[in-house]
Amino acid sequence: MMIMPRSIPSRWFLQCILVWSATTVGCGGPLIGVTVVDEKTALENQVLGTYQELTQEVLLVASVRYIDPDGKLVAQPALPPGKEAAIRAMQRSAFNKDDIDRLKAEGILGENNGGGITIVAPDKIAPERQTFVTHLAEEENTDRDVLMQRVLETNEKFTQQDMPKVKRTFAALNRDRARPGDLVQREDGQWIRKP
Repeated sequence: MMIMPRSIPSRWFLQCILVWSATTVGCGGPLIGVTVVDEKTALENQVLGTYQELTQEVLLVASVRYIDPDGKLVAQPALPPGKEAAIRAMQRSAFNKDDIDRLKAEGILGENNGGGITIVAPDKIAPERQTFVTHLAEEENTDRDVLMQRVLETNEKFTQQDMPKVKRTFAALNRDRARPGDLVQREDGQWIRKP
């Protein structure tokens, strides 16, 4: 039986496990009926692969500890800075997810076509919540930028010039994951409610 930490939303966690299962099962035997995928699908697979790796690291960081024979807790070895930053970004994003989802349901936040979120209806925000919503959106966009940068760092085929493609891919994945009724920005810049 698998136990999930409370800080990771179960739906998101299950999607990551499904992606992991789908990518691991096919690695053991001969490739039969292989279909060549276009660049967008390949990029999406690389983005999802990076998410998969980081998701596993988040679980390990959250759950692994070692106690020496004297009963003392031994610190985990340090992670490389880029990986640690990405893991922290995923943790903070998971922590903020409920607030972001609520603000999306209220029509205040939307998924933009650059892979981030945008305050689309500032007039709907009560004055006492203005600072909170602005800070939350900034945090989420910072976390997403860290994750997009991690995709570039961990895929040798990409350079910094590929960031626009990575952002478009993140935006497409976020539009796909948006709930019906959420505001999403199409590639042409138009804001619509997801059907």
